[in-house]
Amino acid sequence: MSVEKLLLKPEEAAEVLSIGRSKVYELIGTGELASVRIGTSRRVPTDALVEFVSRLRSPVAEPIAGG
Repeated sequence: MSVEKLLLKPEEAAEVLSIGRSKVYELIGTGELASVRIGTSRRVPTDALVEFVSRLRSPVAEPIAGG
């Protein structure tokens, strides 16, 4: 029976996103990447990775001129 992980260590999240571990901690710190705390451990939900990448891919809204 194979069970997919729901929560990843920051190091695992970094590997999935192909970025460094410190960048993952930076994204967590700024709130750009959601995470949860379990005791003293920090974990990143797998769906948070999908949401993060989706936000990166969505076009940025243009500011309204004369507003």
